[in-house]
Amino acid sequence: MSTQINNSPLDSPGKIAKLQKIRPKLDWLSPLTLLAPSGIWLLLLLVLPTLIIFQLSLVPDIRPGDLVNPSGLGNYIRILDPLYLQVIIQSLFLAVSTTIICLILGLPVAYWIAQMAPRRWRNLLLLGFVLPLWTSSLLRSYAWITILRPTGLLNSILTNLGLPALELLNRNSAVLIGMSYSLLPYMVLVLYASLEKLDKQLLEAAADLGANPVETFWQVTVPQILPGITAGSMLVFITGLGDFVDPELLGGASSMTAARLVYNQFLGATQNWGFGSALSMTLIMLVSMAIALLIKFGEELPKR
Repeated sequence: MSTQINNSPLDSPGKIAKLQKIRPKLDWLSPLTLLAPSGIWLLLLLVLPTLIIFQLSLVPDIRPGDLVNPSGLGNYIRILDPLYLQVIIQSLFLAVSTTIICLILGLPVAYWIAQMAPRRWRNLLLLGFVLPLWTSSLLRSYAWITILRPTGLLNSILTNLGLPALELLNRNSAVLIGMSYSLLPYMVLVLYASLEKLDKQLLEAAADLGANPVETFWQVTVPQILPGITAGSMLVFITGLGDFVDPELLGGASSMTAARLVYNQFLGATQNWGFGSALSMTLIMLVSMAIALLIKFGEELPKR
């Protein structure tokens, strides 16, 4: 009994060799095709504007309509002036302080939602907590002005209770309140994602070995959620460093930040696009350094 095999055209050696030659080209073209839309988008809206800002930062005392002739690093040297260094230090202080406040307030909330709240209510609780993000940041800042002003809601309550009124508006304290309120939901969301994956068997093992709740938290819980703490802190820090609305509306003249200083250089009374571009590039470099450190040392963080 003989068996007849019907060979398709693709089974011929010539066709197979041709497909083997075409396949490497297709393997190289496929990733390029997938990355092209986002790559063009980033090139046009991120890379090219950043290069333009860098070019402007090398031009001293440039104003709208002036010719762009890069001449040196004078604008960057000007940043080293004690007046401008103080502004940058104050911006870093507000960003770091906001990060610490959000971490202290957000960790208990995220832990309660992820570990203690009924599972059927968790999504609803998260939705309610991030609901303020659905409103404009400008509207939230004006709401805090209404609360913190000398005749506002907070001082009215303190006065009725017989307590002295507080002068918070147009101070760094008001800026910290506004920034912490605006950025707290981001911290909670990131921490919740880490706490939801917490290994409860390790917590039970620590309790069986005689560890008290404080020791369990620091030696078992924190190492497991350390990547989430790092990611949430970096998100809040980077966003707080570039915040403009809260320092502008709640801080007044005493809370000058780098973002407000950049705004004044481009749209203020004394415009100097070169110096404003140098300040912008300085902020970009600070944020890039923070991200680089996160990428470099993030792999060394303990994981489950």
